[in-house]
Amino acid sequence: MAEHQTGPVETGAPMDYREHEKTYEMFLAGAKYGSLLIVALMVAMAAGFFGHAGLLGGLLIFIVFSLIGAFILR
Repeated sequence: MAEHQTGPVETGAPMDYREHEKTYEMFLAGAKYGSLLIVALMVAMAAGFFGHAGLLGGLLIFIVFSLIGAFILR
């Protein structure tokens, strides 16, 4: 049968909750801004490949979308 524990179940070093929260906040920020950059890249590629923007137009659209998105997501 199952053994019944009387002490704490957790073993090892105690949890550093402040560091855990910092890591989680960094992960969320990375996911948010990473998604923004991917979307801006896809829009710029579509404008450059399928529109008549070309390489420099696509680069300009990427920079503008990235800056606007970063301002909105702040």
